[in-house]
Amino acid sequence: MLEFKEMNFKPIRLILVFSIIFSMAILAWGEDRSLTLPLGPKPYRGKLINIKAGQLYSARSGKAVAFERMIKEMARARFVYLGETHDDLEMHDWQYKIIRALYENEASLAIGLEQVTVDLQPVLDSWVSGELDEETFLKRLSWYLTWNFNYGYYKKIFDFAREKKIPVFALNVPRNLINKVRLQGYEALSEEEKNLIPALDLKNEEHRLLIKTIFESEEISPQMKGNNLEAMFEALYRAQVAWDETMARNAVRAVESTGKKIVILAGSGHLLYSLGINLRVARLRPQPSTTVVGLQVPEGTGLQVSRGLADYIYGVQEKIYPYYPAIGLSLKKVEGLENLVVSSGPNEPLAASAGFQKGDVIISVENKYFTNLQDLRMFLSGFNWGSELSVKVLRNGEVVNLLLKLDPQVIIKKNK
Repeated sequence: MLEFKEMNFKPIRLILVFSIIFSMAILAWGEDRSLTLPLGPKPYRGKLINIKAGQLYSARSGKAVAFERMIKEMARARFVYLGETHDDLEMHDWQYKIIRALYENEASLAIGLEQVTVDLQPVLDSWVSGELDEETFLKRLSWYLTWNFNYGYYKKIFDFAREKKIPVFALNVPRNLINKVRLQGYEALSEEEKNLIPALDLKNEEHRLLIKTIFESEEISPQMKGNNLEAMFEALYRAQVAWDETMARNAVRAVESTGKKIVILAGSGHLLYSLGINLRVARLRPQPSTTVVGLQVPEGTGLQVSRGLADYIYGVQEKIYPYYPAIGLSLKKVEGLENLVVSSGPNEPLAASAGFQKGDVIISVENKYFTNLQDLRMFLSGFNWGSELSVKVLRNGEVVNLLLKLDPQVIIKKNK
């Protein structure tokens, strides 16, 4: 299965900034300072734990713990936060396993999603009630427009919610509103828009330190940061807080309307050190909670992280390339033209190796014609690594035939 946007990021610190900037290439890997900050609950500050792939660890004990023990200890929690790297299938398998175990112990369960915006809540309701088939569900949800990670990462969770009639709640808001806050500030929102995004608390110094550490990462290029670094940071910070405040309020509303325990799925950058969504939920509704995050661990080694990072931390094997291919090609619609057009020269390896160029007009993919981006992305999601796709483009008045090879070696070579 194929995604049309390359989002293969490994270090956890990129999750948050990636969400804000919306597309980013990894420039370098190294020690991740955001994972060892002296933040989080006071008993664990400055204390490190060495995690390994395939193991689950408790922050309280600083040791490996059985999965069943964690589930038992979650019984008191009204809010359960499950962090993720969006394109890591192993982390989504962990999420599914936790949701299933919680449901088996306590059927009164709801799920909250960063991945869906509140205006699409009726579509989620229709899915859970069994009214929609999967294709219709994805189209009405605009999945490959608003989220654009391969649905396969989340399929087991959505299917389980439907099977067990578990209510699923959208927590996010349309991206244009977050962009407005980022570029113009909260006061630029209309009163109607402020009903969707609550007032922002921008004064938490520990949260600012976390985001600043991510922002100052050597993996974020100077071009992305811009010339005025402080202004750029403040804009990104406003956007991040707007997301966290909004998702927190919507999670609380879901609990208040259902009376159920809620499991919240979100990028780990929204949850680290209990400074994101979880902090804001605790202010609105101070009830027991549990935060679980997964981290990618380099093969054959361990990874040292702060015990304050989350209540539970598990390790998964570091991924050289994502489970589902993603070609990293930006497309746009042009007035007066039905076809999609390549909007910028590809920087990502799969698209670049196929020979796409800025301004290419997409005539066909595998002899199929597409006039909207969602249909094309849904079609492409059915292809996996090893596939080869014929793409016909119009370039400078001439038809050019391209061969898009979904070859993982292209990704591996770039990452060496």
